[in-house]
Amino acid sequence: MLVSGAGTNLQALLDACLSDSYGAEVVAVGADRDHIPALARAKAAGIPTFSLRVRDFPARDDWDRALTAACAEFKPDLIVLAGFMKLLGADFLARFGGRVINTHPALLPSFPGMHGARDALEYGAKVSGCTVFLVDAGTDSGPIIAQAAVPVHDDDDEAALHGRIKVAERALLVDTVGRLVRDGWSVQGRKVRIGS
Repeated sequence: MLVSGAGTNLQALLDACLSDSYGAEVVAVGADRDHIPALARAKAAGIPTFSLRVRDFPARDDWDRALTAACAEFKPDLIVLAGFMKLLGADFLARFGGRVINTHPALLPSFPGMHGARDALEYGAKVSGCTVFLVDAGTDSGPIIAQAAVPVHDDDDEAALHGRIKVAERALLVDTVGRLVRDGWSVQGRKVRIGS
């Protein structure tokens, strides 16, 4: 897993992994920042961690190659971006493409980018939600794996809507990761199918 902040999605996955029937395990947690709560959560669970800050490398491509190598050491079947706030580069996607998933706080393809909940409110959407998708070279543009709808209330502000979306996002991520690991997946064009 790759993280950048508090690690609430990470914690939800760590909790799910405690059940033998879940079928997945977190083998390592990497971050693009030092001393963040997500790394502390991983360490408390006995999970190996690493941190690679972009500013510690001469160029972004050097960081991407180092991140690729660090992740490869743990031989992951699936890489989950759990609040990871950096775009992945060509080397990383060449190595792990089709096996990297991320979440977004909107129903993609609507409202991509950093402010899905705010953008949905400003647009006047009546329904928002969250998306789990396969990461590609674009921004929130990869094939959609799963989505959950969250209603927009008339009195919502960004914090209220985003809070409800985060609750749905954690549940959707946990369910989706478990299903992907237990049942496998295939991709044809933009369509992702879980299971055979």
